[in-house]
Amino acid sequence: MPKIFNLSKQNTVANQFLAEMRDVEIQHDPMRFRKNLERLGEILAYEISKTLTYEKKKVETPLGESEIMLPVQQPVLATIMRAGLPMHQGMLNIFDRAGNAFLSAYRRHHKDGSFEISLDYVSCPPLLDSVLIISDPMLATGASLEVCLNELLKHGEPSDIHVAVAIAAQDGIDHLLRMHPKVQLWVGAIDEELTAKSYIVPGLGDAGDLAYGSKLQE
Repeated sequence: MPKIFNLSKQNTVANQFLAEMRDVEIQHDPMRFRKNLERLGEILAYEISKTLTYEKKKVETPLGESEIMLPVQQPVLATIMRAGLPMHQGMLNIFDRAGNAFLSAYRRHHKDGSFEISLDYVSCPPLLDSVLIISDPMLATGASLEVCLNELLKHGEPSDIHVAVAIAAQDGIDHLLRMHPKVQLWVGAIDEELTAKSYIVPGLGDAGDLAYGSKLQE
């Protein structure tokens, strides 16, 4: 299948959720922003579920037996705190038996305007031969996801790696697929422009702040 699945290319209700997340007026309601991220996570999880390996199982009902195709294994869901938590919850609503991994990564800015990715916390189950799905609302430069994937791979080599994001910049997509060519990317929408400070345009702003309130600036 193609390396990139772009949800905005389809006419679905997911476009409404994305539009509301981008809308500067609706963004004043953090609960609605979080809910839309969660719903987008559910939709992308459903799309990813179509790529899993299935086998036929028998289920006993009160009146007999039914055969149904069920996943052979449950994925491991990973996310980058704090902005990724609503999308992660949406995916967990779908893959309710999944393993879970959490990372704390952020941009540490320098006076010259450059930045580096700091990784402060990692909690992860074994990943050997697993299906890994990592979600994050924004894929800008791809630096955060690259660092986080490098760290996760220390816990074992997954059989498949899926990255799910709400909005991605083309530069970030190119960088991530160059550094991790095994990745299958699932996006709500793709924006072409990055600013000099590596923010996506038109984007939607700071997803973490919109979901959980502004933070102390360094």
